[in-house]
Amino acid sequence: MANDDPRTLVSTDWLAAHLKDPDLRILDATFVMPGDPRDAKAAYTAAHIPGARYFDIDEISDHRSDLPHMAPPVEKFMSRMRAMGIGDGHQVVVYDAEGLFSAARVWWLFRLMGQMDIAVLDGGFPKWLAEGREVEDMLPMVRDRHMTVRRQNQLVKDVTQVSAASKLGDYEIIDARAAERFRGEVDEPRPGLRKGHIPGSKNLPFKDILNPDGTMMDADHLRAAFASAGVDLSKPVITTCGSGVTAAILSLALERIGKTDHSLYDGSWCEWGAFPTLPVATGKA
Repeated sequence: MANDDPRTLVSTDWLAAHLKDPDLRILDATFVMPGDPRDAKAAYTAAHIPGARYFDIDEISDHRSDLPHMAPPVEKFMSRMRAMGIGDGHQVVVYDAEGLFSAARVWWLFRLMGQMDIAVLDGGFPKWLAEGREVEDMLPMVRDRHMTVRRQNQLVKDVTQVSAASKLGDYEIIDARAAERFRGEVDEPRPGLRKGHIPGSKNLPFKDILNPDGTMMDADHLRAAFASAGVDLSKPVITTCGSGVTAAILSLALERIGKTDHSLYDGSWCEWGAFPTLPVATGKA
């Protein structure tokens, strides 16, 4: 079990101990991949950690973009959080129904908006349920709360910046997708995308830094995983994946080992793989 840190990762024990704190806010950020028939919002309504609000990653996004769930404009993020009763002075804990999957995306999004008091629940809802902890089906009472947002532009990269980093090699680009997707051996889950990876990028599948129970590995094992993937941690890092969700798991892991000069490629392979003029590499890095 990871050491509790209210700015990165907290245990189920920590959350249970703080469940009644007046300034605690809990978010269920469960997200399902394209083609998955499950209804994440319905599952939340049926059972969630007491007091949890539902964070809809697809809805709280930039709908002006053709790419999926891109980071929303500051104004939209602020209005949605106010409507959910989340604001300044709150400690936020976010979880998902997979264990540690889409919750990390919301952690990154809050940090992008300058909100630091947010942690991912290590092991998520499956671990909470496995331990026989309390759940409810009631929706929480919500009161408006103002949130001050200061967008941290250094935490996100666009396709032009990633293209330059790929050519220059001055960043480590780490891809969180499964190895067979990275190598271009299988079709992408979203139709119309080319197969392969960004030239010069390294592959560290997000599942390779998780324990069997869905919790994140400890700092020593995380460092070893990055080293095994050939990552030079003396360079700044750009994380990427299919659509900017599991890349955030790598971002969270980097933060856990004390590396703060990392950013996330928001468009990820949904963008890069769709551009015919961008180079694509296949095989091992």
